[in-house]
Amino acid sequence: MAFILAKKLKMSQIFQDNKAIPVTFFEAGPCIITQIKTKEKDGYAAVQIGFGTAKKLSKAVHGHLKECGNFRYMREFPFSALPAGMELKRGNAIEVGVFKEGEKVNVAGISKGKGFQGVVKRHGFSGGPKSHGQKDRLRAPGSIGATTPQRVTKGHRMPGRMGGERVTVKNLKVIGIDTGKHILIIQGSVPGNRGSLVEIKSSA
Repeated sequence: MAFILAKKLKMSQIFQDNKAIPVTFFEAGPCIITQIKTKEKDGYAAVQIGFGTAKKLSKAVHGHLKECGNFRYMREFPFSALPAGMELKRGNAIEVGVFKEGEKVNVAGISKGKGFQGVVKRHGFSGGPKSHGQKDRLRAPGSIGATTPQRVTKGHRMPGRMGGERVTVKNLKVIGIDTGKHILIIQGSVPGNRGSLVEIKSSA
């Protein structure tokens, strides 16, 4: 299983076989292995990697990283099998070359926050009928329950904060790799705005 941390750069399109393909560009790595967790010591097997540069670190984080560097982001990736050529050793670098063109990957990130929204935008409600007697009710949720149990049931779709949640898009295809500039090009759209952190790992 290949994995890496990346920064979302932009969306664009490329042309293949006279077809326009939407793609997303990422600055993927290089990431440094900062910690290796084992089943014997930690109860599970995972690799912690660092990415980006932090302006300031707390003493605890600085002591944890020691000679690895000042990283803005650190994430863990549980693993059962590693891709060929990847060696688990603290201080080793993980670069965009761990992926191959045509490979399927899963991309996880934080979606754009949209603030407090009504049910029409948040849940796709159709709203009330545009008829007489419906003044200022076009985007209202309508009835929110029966007389019994005299309360709003849990999980009922209501207005509220929208976005800003972790979203994973699966089985996206790797279109191109530029190892010199650490650029990874993936087909389709992914959550988050420009400059946001995403986690990329192979689907298999």
